[in-house]
Amino acid sequence: SLKGVYSANEFLTRSNLMKAYLPTSKTPIRTGKKVAVVGGGNVAMDAARSALRLGAETVYIVYRRGMAELPARKEEVEHAEEEGIIFKTLTNPVKINGNENGYVASMTCVEMELGEPDASGRRRPIEKVGSEHDLPVDCVIMSLGTTPNPLIKNTTPGLEVNRKGGIVVNEAGLTSHQNVYAGGDAVTGAATVILAMGAGKLGAKSIDEALSK
Repeated sequence: SLKGVYSANEFLTRSNLMKAYLPTSKTPIRTGKKVAVVGGGNVAMDAARSALRLGAETVYIVYRRGMAELPARKEEVEHAEEEGIIFKTLTNPVKINGNENGYVASMTCVEMELGEPDASGRRRPIEKVGSEHDLPVDCVIMSLGTTPNPLIKNTTPGLEVNRKGGIVVNEAGLTSHQNVYAGGDAVTGAATVILAMGAGKLGAKSIDEALSK
């Protein structure tokens, strides 16, 4: 909840579609001078390079595995390196620290080492004991894949979610809250646009039926 923490989707959407970089923007973004992008995919590379273009002096890619395990395309990684992005691999964030005004001040990280392959086939990262350290940053961009925004469950008492944070709905798309419906990736996790559109139509049909009673 600190000022200066973004999801990569929000950061990129506001930067590109909402023109948050303009001084007249009604939805400005706080890029900061030292930015940490958590993740190693193509979206993480986009966010890191965008932050650099938006005025950041130092941008880190913080990734818990090694360079060989980065899921981003090789070209994306090479371009990021060419632009001066700093790769802090085998590093895992455990806490974001704020100052007295509620702004990001640093990120506590631990060093990792690679063990045996996990279910995905990639070597499993293991924390090095006693390796905790603080990385001074004033902006953190989370790029960890398509998962529901944790603020939804954290700020909605009584909303039932599954172990991955997905909202639990019944066959009509109704959540555990009366008259509140949900669908799309927030329910199923990363899926297709077609499934999300189908969930939207189901929700609309269910709402219409509920209001018609």
